[in-house]
Amino acid sequence: MQEITALLSIGSALFIGAISPGPSFVMVAKTAVTSGRINGLCTALGMGLGGFVFAALSLLGLNGLLLAVPALYLFLKIAGGLYLAYLGLKIWHGAKQALAMPTDGNVSTDSSYLNSAITGATTQLSNPKTAIVYASVFATFLPALPSVSFSSAIVLLVFAIEAGWYSLFALALSSEAPRKQYLRYKTAMDRVAGGVMMVLGLKLATAAGR
Repeated sequence: MQEITALLSIGSALFIGAISPGPSFVMVAKTAVTSGRINGLCTALGMGLGGFVFAALSLLGLNGLLLAVPALYLFLKIAGGLYLAYLGLKIWHGAKQALAMPTDGNVSTDSSYLNSAITGATTQLSNPKTAIVYASVFATFLPALPSVSFSSAIVLLVFAIEAGWYSLFALALSSEAPRKQYLRYKTAMDRVAGGVMMVLGLKLATAAGR
């Protein structure tokens, strides 16, 4: 019973974090609208995989390592922030490029699906602060001596929350109406999305030195 209560508490806390707008939110939205449903879902799965990795590393003590070696944490935050800023710059530069999308919403190949999944995972993994957040939630709600099966359930729960939420988001935005609106206002929307990504990335990178 204690483990079930802990799972529900952890799941609730992480779900609130997952639905909060951030770089992952922007990337899934952009991919779903521009590249179609399957690419959006692949990006969502990548987000889930990134969350899975961070959750597993947090349970294995990554947060302790990052706190014990500030230089490593600083490097990862700067590198992650610059990566997000780079993604934002790419979106910004492509704002005026024409985009043709068929009505079925799926325009891609297997390689682009893989690229979407990788982009989702790297976007999620670009912020090492996520590992600290996971570790803080785990420290608050985990039993004193969690079993291997319970720890496994935790990382699977993280994957389900991250991938599930972003999959629903991708499905909603890959429908016909949002895509038509995007095509109509593509330049402005890409400028906003790219600008948000750059600001978030630079904020992460510059905050690392404080």
